[in-house]
Amino acid sequence: MSDGIPCLWMRGGTSKGAYFLASDLPVEPAMRDDLLLRIMGSPDPRQIDGIGGADPLTSKVAILSPSTRADADVDYLFLQVFVDQALVSDAQGCGNILAGVGPAAIERGLVAASDGETEVRIHMLNTGEVATARVQTPGGRVSYAGDAAIDGVPGTAAPVPLMFQNIAGSMTGALLPTGNAVDVIEGVDCTLIDNGMPIVVMRAADFGLTGQEAREALDADEALKARIEAIRLIAGPMMNLGDVAEKSVPKMTLVSAPRNGGTIGTRSFIPHRCHATIGVFAAVSVATACTLPGSPAAELAAIPGDGRFLIEHPTGAAEVLIEQDASGTVTGAGTLRTARKLMDGQVFPRDPA
Repeated sequence: MSDGIPCLWMRGGTSKGAYFLASDLPVEPAMRDDLLLRIMGSPDPRQIDGIGGADPLTSKVAILSPSTRADADVDYLFLQVFVDQALVSDAQGCGNILAGVGPAAIERGLVAASDGETEVRIHMLNTGEVATARVQTPGGRVSYAGDAAIDGVPGTAAPVPLMFQNIAGSMTGALLPTGNAVDVIEGVDCTLIDNGMPIVVMRAADFGLTGQEAREALDADEALKARIEAIRLIAGPMMNLGDVAEKSVPKMTLVSAPRNGGTIGTRSFIPHRCHATIGVFAAVSVATACTLPGSPAAELAAIPGDGRFLIEHPTGAAEVLIEQDASGTVTGAGTLRTARKLMDGQVFPRDPA
């Protein structure tokens, strides 16, 4: 490792992460995870001796390889590298980091670029589903410049539309693992839902909140976080996730009426810190929850007529495209993200302890 390891450092959506080829990393998971901890500088709240950004949103990894299935072009494994714990988790996917997979696959030669736009079919190993990304490739090269804007990211960049199919029950086996639109846990109405990301949706008001509190205020409220975590630990087995004490799912989402013309307001815990925005798949799951009659989200939501659900979060809103059949059942979902290459080079992990 003295010569370093090839690494693309990219922003994907509202996250940042290190993108690697699987062939450049150890095959054995324990060895791979130990290496990634040393690359990111974990465990350390500052990640001062690595490239991690001291935040869950900037301590992420994408591992790419040629696809193992005929209906996809590239395999993508997402890994969450914990900041202050020696823990690497593959228990979930990441739709933000997913936004950079198409460009990275082209940059690394896994997918040949067309002139104009290149469609990249991505097999998401964490959940088994396939997502389709459309990447801008004028002249057969990835272009990151464009006029698409997403809340939580300054400026504009090339659009990366992402479309998902068959993501219901991605980790839990069913859209509603308990079969109910509402379950009561610790006296709180909860929707346990998985449409790409297992989440628990609850009214902010049931915690004495408006749902408009700043991220920092929520992170500082230890009593609130303890109560949310107690519910999460009960919800995990109910969602077929087993003991979730050491897992990053389910995410916990507090919802409120929209304040800025969107569909619904959210504050998402991932799971122990409040998200600066909201994850792509979490936003899809929230939007889907809004369509369930009698659920906490449906009671508060302003349902759009055109299928464009704007999920408000602390720094703006995430756009989710929802397709429904005649009965109102959600049949497909998509979102618009952007991505940008920040650095391409060699990364040097610290020496083993």
